[in-house]
Amino acid sequence: MDIREQLCEFGLSLYNRGLSHGNTGNLSVRLPDGNLLVTPTGSSLGRLQPEQLSVVKPGGELISGDRPTKEVPLHQALYSTRGDKAGAVVHLHSCYATALSLLPTDNEHDWLPHLTPYGIMQLGQVRLLPYFIPGDPEIGSAIEGLAGKHAAIMLANHGPVVSAKTLEAAVYASEELEAASKLAFLTRALEPNALTAEQARDLVRKYNVEWD
Repeated sequence: MDIREQLCEFGLSLYNRGLSHGNTGNLSVRLPDGNLLVTPTGSSLGRLQPEQLSVVKPGGELISGDRPTKEVPLHQALYSTRGDKAGAVVHLHSCYATALSLLPTDNEHDWLPHLTPYGIMQLGQVRLLPYFIPGDPEIGSAIEGLAGKHAAIMLANHGPVVSAKTLEAAVYASEELEAASKLAFLTRALEPNALTAEQARDLVRKYNVEWD
């Protein structure tokens, strides 16, 4: 399948399951020539058209297609700091992850509670960043400040940003982040039995997970 069609197909899947509503969220893929294929500004993930997708240079200059999302800087930041580990970026406004970001946390560096193995295996340590106005280039600067150490980032009061080598992997990891956030939100007041530090370390070693 052509990468443009694949991006539209994944966008529709994410939209149909309510992981980004209305015209929220944006996706991008790094093309073989180094340019970025990005969803256009104001577009719904449920109504993407291959010919309308934006192609921008790594610095953000539009080459073809509609005007790109205002969130291009956060995509650029992950590509520039993650290198070959970032072939695609998914930014959603998913409900439970965003809801969990509104609540107090005692660990911004490893924000997502370790309730199941899969959050660790697919996401590593999720870093929580403070609130920024959507589209603010400072979001990109804050992500660059993480020096590529996190594949998954949570923007407080806004939504998750996940990078992976392929678009498929980035979408699946984003879905895992939302599912894990839902578990954490629903069980937060119940003092759930989370994985122990030793169990988390075992997963990190066995599956070669990026971990500080």
